[in-house]
Amino acid sequence: MTDTVRLSSPAAERNRQPILDVLRRVLPPSGRALEIASGSGQHVSWFARHLPGWTWQPTEFAAASLPSIAAWSVLDEADLAESPSSAAGTGPLANVLPPLQLDVCAPAWPVAGAFDAITCANMIHASPPATLPGLMQGAGRHLAPAGVLVTYGPYILDDEPLTPSNVEFDAWLKTRDPSWGIRRLADAVAHARHAGLRLRERVAMPANNLMLVFEREGVRA
Repeated sequence: MTDTVRLSSPAAERNRQPILDVLRRVLPPSGRALEIASGSGQHVSWFARHLPGWTWQPTEFAAASLPSIAAWSVLDEADLAESPSSAAGTGPLANVLPPLQLDVCAPAWPVAGAFDAITCANMIHASPPATLPGLMQGAGRHLAPAGVLVTYGPYILDDEPLTPSNVEFDAWLKTRDPSWGIRRLADAVAHARHAGLRLRERVAMPANNLMLVFEREGVRA
């Protein structure tokens, strides 16, 4: 494994453990998980090491990132030194499947069967607006009856002003692409409802982010 193959995101490095802490609480001990927008692959590698009862299917819109995701799923001695509590050894993580290219806006996703969890971190604000309803509709198609969709990132709250850091972040996003930007929490909830999902839990996270846990309508809280 070489560093030239692995892409690296400082943000993913910072938030992987806070996200894992929430996943440990809201997920059962085992299941099938679909990760949307896997990016560099740092998150799925970290989650798979510390949630060994789960089988993970990473996906990413950008085909150029797929080799990095695959590379992060093969552990070396440095990875084990970084997470000594992990049960994984060196070599390929047995509970991570080969990454797939996936467009959340597509009417059909290239995955089969139902998933007990679908996770999506840092995509909704760094992509066009259509990815929000696309994510919800896809989750509606692929979540198991008792499954959960978990998203992570900043949101605009109708009853609270946007924090100065998120105002700056939103402006910076728009310099990269005018279609990007922090989305309203109310819009996420509305699109989820249209897909047959409801917001079960909202968790405050570091750096003014939120984790949202959605489940199917009609599931007992």
